[in-house]
Amino acid sequence: MRIDKYLKVSRLIKRRTVANEVADAGRILVNGKPAKASYAVKEGDVIEITFGNNPVKVRVLSTLAPAGKDVAREMYEVIEG
Repeated sequence: MRIDKYLKVSRLIKRRTVANEVADAGRILVNGKPAKASYAVKEGDVIEITFGNNPVKVRVLSTLAPAGKDVAREMYEVIEG
């Protein structure tokens, strides 16, 4: 799954277009390296997103699209933020 779609489906970012813009601006790091919006997310990846001065670091637990918004949080675990 592309990282822009993953961020939207997991509800870390509200809209896919916003996730795309954030990735293009270089504010998303995957395993310590800048990632484009087309990066394919894998289980175990560590994603760091910078929202202003607040970095959020999460570990990908699942890349399967959830059935509802209640289970979207089960797609990742927050490491920092």
